[in-house]
Amino acid sequence: MKIGLQIPSFTWPGGDAAIGPTLARITETADAIGFNSLWVMDHFYQIRGVGRPEEPMLEGWSALAFMAAHSKTATLGLMVGGIHYRQAGLWAKAATTLDVLSGGRAIFGIGAAWNEEESHGLGFPMPPLGVRFEMLEETLQICLGMWHGEHGSEASFDGRHYQAERLLNAPQAISKPRPRILIGGGGEQKTLRLVAKYADACNIFGGPTQLSHKFGVLSERCAEVGRPFEEIERTNLQSVDLARESVAQIVERFGTLAEVGVQQVIFSIRGISDPGILETIGHDLLPQIRTIETAAI
Repeated sequence: MKIGLQIPSFTWPGGDAAIGPTLARITETADAIGFNSLWVMDHFYQIRGVGRPEEPMLEGWSALAFMAAHSKTATLGLMVGGIHYRQAGLWAKAATTLDVLSGGRAIFGIGAAWNEEESHGLGFPMPPLGVRFEMLEETLQICLGMWHGEHGSEASFDGRHYQAERLLNAPQAISKPRPRILIGGGGEQKTLRLVAKYADACNIFGGPTQLSHKFGVLSERCAEVGRPFEEIERTNLQSVDLARESVAQIVERFGTLAEVGVQQVIFSIRGISDPGILETIGHDLLPQIRTIETAAI
């Protein structure tokens, strides 16, 4: 099983001035101990369930670029990008920039978004969900055009929501044939259809029973478009709190996820600003998670 680290909170000792040095240390340590991937959220207010809106939140692409400079091997991505926060061409350009500066380690995480509070608060127009799904598909089409060929397809694009005269992209992404696309969400009628059609990976919330069902639906969506289900990496978000759960219990929990088909577990860690936490994770937990085999489904 592959292992990813999500960093959802920047409320750390030392206040705002300590965010940069602390994030650099966490990134360097996580990369060194063998996390396969590193992720930050694409939010501007802290989200419910993690903290108060007033708590520190970094802009995602800027944070990833900073993390790229403090890591060597882990891939880097948004978990996941909110479609209406940026224009389609900017999505491709930002992901390409991260890919070039990181030496080919960018993942393009994207989704239909949900946080009305921060959108209304900061003035981001937030169309209805159905429109956002249309924007998501057009954005994926534009990105694929910009990642095609030596300098992009250079074709025009005339969609319902986006129009572009020349899909030029220079420098081109280092990842070949392009940065991997991850779509977040488990909606069976729209999201999983987009996953089957465009994505290299998906992130679906939920426990084993729900995941088993969703992966079954995804398999059906892949069959509908004539694509092998096995081509799509299946990831799931979790959290780890060593004060409440033993290493053995965490390994058992992740093993259950692997049994229903999760290939990469991406988890946040309570108390991650404490240097000793990551050391314990790297020494005691990660070696055991790596030995977990994902069941064929």
